[in-house]
Amino acid sequence: MARLFAEKLHIAYGEKVIVNQLDLSIPGGKVTALVGANGSGKSTILKTMARIMKPQKGGVFLDGKSIHQMQTKEVAKQLAILPQNPVAPEGLTVSELVSFGRFPHQKGFGSLSKEDKEMVGWALQVTGMTGFSDRPIEQMSGGQRQRAWIAMALAQGTDILFLDEPTTFLDMAHQLEVLKLLERLNREEGRTIVMVVHDLNHATQYADHIVAIKNGEVIYEGSPNEVVHPDMLREVFGIRADVIPDPRTGTPLCLPYGLAGDEDPASSNVVHYDHKTADNQHAARETVKEKVGAL
Repeated sequence: MARLFAEKLHIAYGEKVIVNQLDLSIPGGKVTALVGANGSGKSTILKTMARIMKPQKGGVFLDGKSIHQMQTKEVAKQLAILPQNPVAPEGLTVSELVSFGRFPHQKGFGSLSKEDKEMVGWALQVTGMTGFSDRPIEQMSGGQRQRAWIAMALAQGTDILFLDEPTTFLDMAHQLEVLKLLERLNREEGRTIVMVVHDLNHATQYADHIVAIKNGEVIYEGSPNEVVHPDMLREVFGIRADVIPDPRTGTPLCLPYGLAGDEDPASSNVVHYDHKTADNQHAARETVKEKVGAL
């Protein structure tokens, strides 16, 4: 059984039902991407699983306990969340922001302990923010600010990290900077990462597990190769797209060309995505990398 899972979730804003009878398990030690069109309910699901929102019915369970019945500090020692577009008070430095992540481990309003300072230093180092520790947050670039917030979440010392569209409003270079950091945290630190992702090609490249959501319901779930195909794109996103193997990684690459209701243009020359071929190509690339590394 997964450490973290939702069971029969029912979430509503007033009379408007967003999620109904949702079951969802989060694979431990992997990167999970929640994808879907705007208004599909993916951010609401993320917030509920991270205990920011409370469902009307059903529950979210962490290590067998109902997360909404656990003490706040107890939950904060096991999972951290980075909301969309967080805002820091003016004049707050990077190190001060990151130190807030140690709050769940402190008693009262005491000063930082030796362990707290070590965790803050480690979080700054692993996110590449040590050289900016005394700089005010408002003087950082978009990518640097996002890394500072991720460092704060890491300072909590949790195994599970939630992020709501962590690359929103960042340029392409800063998007890759943040995504590669999350990939490294997963591969090297073993963190379980759950993130809402706007760009589907980012999801296929950086996630191990993809959950495609429509109207608060899980429509497809599995590896990128299992989930991302033209039928899913038509059903979940309402678009027509070709899906081909990425020439570098072998992962699915989406190439939209129209809306689902449009007349489908002639596509006799289109090379469609073949999962088996893509898997073989990816395995061949990994073999070449291993041989090169052994030289």
